[in-house]
Amino acid sequence: MTKIELVRAEMVKAMKEKNKGRKDALSALLTALKNAAIDKRADLTEEEENGVVLKEIKQLKETMESAPADRTEIIEECTLRIEVLSEFAPQFMSEEEIKKVIEDVLNELGISEPTAKDKGKIMKELMPRVKGKADGKVVNDLVGEMFN
Repeated sequence: MTKIELVRAEMVKAMKEKNKGRKDALSALLTALKNAAIDKRADLTEEEENGVVLKEIKQLKETMESAPADRTEIIEECTLRIEVLSEFAPQFMSEEEIKKVIEDVLNELGISEPTAKDKGKIMKELMPRVKGKADGKVVNDLVGEMFN
């Protein structure tokens, strides 16, 4: 079952339950997924679907951060939508799993004492392996910790 079908089924369920907030969040996600498929002119792969979900969550977080503190309705709506969309987001790797992948990359590159100069080489090899499976900021922070 594709993510589009899954989201559509959940949206219908939310409509039957008269849960407007959930239905609106799912509707926005469904639109984003359909638009991505239209832009691609083909069905989305699971990785592409996950990318759309993560992009939507990221945009909601940015909206929440930029909203004035006195606009609680915007913050509450974004929080609800993030909660709903998180159900469809891929599970990220733990820090321990990321560290294991970093160690593998270091061994393959033959780097025993990484320096700041090596960061570009390490990231170039590392990011394709964890793309869509780990938060890029967390990966960057963990690699940065190695140089301290």
